[in-house]
Amino acid sequence: MGEQQVVDLVRQTLVTTFWLGLPLLGVGFLAGVVMSLVQIVTSMQDSAFGTVPRLAAFLAALILFLPWMLMKLIAFTLALLGDFTPYAR
Repeated sequence: MGEQQVVDLVRQTLVTTFWLGLPLLGVGFLAGVVMSLVQIVTSMQDSAFGTVPRLAAFLAALILFLPWMLMKLIAFTLALLGDFTPYAR
């Protein structure tokens, strides 16, 4: 296995990881911003007030995006393990 193949494999792995994590990170960011704005407007600084809706948003996003994430991960795994000839040299 040459250096370029290793670099390509690591790059492909990192890109796939980025795309798998992006929807949950985006939902978490948006939920955090919205809850912070709500806390500022209502002057409520209770930590549970912001944490529970963020966790609910993460759960909803996970349920919504899980089929897509699994398809993406299965495609990556099949591409990686489907042909061992490039890695055998």
